[in-house]
Amino acid sequence: MFTLRFDMRAKDGPASAPALYASALEMAAWGEERGCLAVQVSEHHASPDGYLSAPLVLASALAARTQRVPIQVAALLVPLHDPIELAEQMAVLDVLSRGRVSYVCAIGYRPLEYAMFGRQMKGRGRRLEQCIQTLRTAWRGEPFEFEGRPVCVTPTPTSPGGPTLLMGGNAPAAVRRAARLGLGMITQGGDPSLEALYRSACEEAGTTPGLFINPVGDAPTSCFVAEDPDRAWAEIGPYLLHDALMYAEWLGDAGSITKSVAGDVEALRAEQGNYRIFTPEEAVSHLRSHGVFLTQPLAGGIPRELAWPSLELLAGKVLPAARADSS
Repeated sequence: MFTLRFDMRAKDGPASAPALYASALEMAAWGEERGCLAVQVSEHHASPDGYLSAPLVLASALAARTQRVPIQVAALLVPLHDPIELAEQMAVLDVLSRGRVSYVCAIGYRPLEYAMFGRQMKGRGRRLEQCIQTLRTAWRGEPFEFEGRPVCVTPTPTSPGGPTLLMGGNAPAAVRRAARLGLGMITQGGDPSLEALYRSACEEAGTTPGLFINPVGDAPTSCFVAEDPDRAWAEIGPYLLHDALMYAEWLGDAGSITKSVAGDVEALRAEQGNYRIFTPEEAVSHLRSHGVFLTQPLAGGIPRELAWPSLELLAGKVLPAARADSS
């Protein structure tokens, strides 16, 4: 009935990292015991506020601290990586996690990241497709040649055919790419026509449509619970604002239903957009209408002492009430 997302971004800078990473592991273990549907991590590079740069490492640590909860890397910036090295790491993680880690593959949108890895922004979509095809070949466990190199990737993943891959993006080109590769699709929302495009592109490509998630309307992904929302906004609002401002700067003119244009905490709260602080009663109502409560408990580097009360209210008041409704 709820998810946990961690990107390790921290308003207070790199010094916050040890406490944030420890808290993420604790929260994942806590969430599994309370019915968490999935734990998500993400990837970006060269971010001064410490955005997670090694998602497979954190996913491995999360897998070691949990037994059952699905873990998703959303998104993995595939074109930045060598696909052979990536295939090996993903195969090992698939074995360690017993197939619990899935991936949303994306091309990325920040030139700084491409420059950091010596990659060209131009042609990154084509490289993404090549990388995915190479991953699939590598996971067969048979010798093959890649760019003139002899390759044999071990171990063979636990998951038949390799870990679950989805495509991420919000452009028609990404939707058509997902269809060509026979992948499911997760968009950033806002364009209801994309699903029809996906299904028609699958038909044209002769592939079977997979999962298609295209958020529309009221779909906040950074939800919190507080008995006193005014106090909570005063305490964690600056961290949420930092998160919103950084994403807005990165996205520029690009659209996303999670994007905020707020310039201060008051405006962020008034938007009633991606960042929400609900009373327990409001949270129950939200859960009833949406079916899932999407949390980002450490958003912007929220300190653990401010982050845990929201989760404790979620588990102590919101989930029991929602489950009673469904019984």
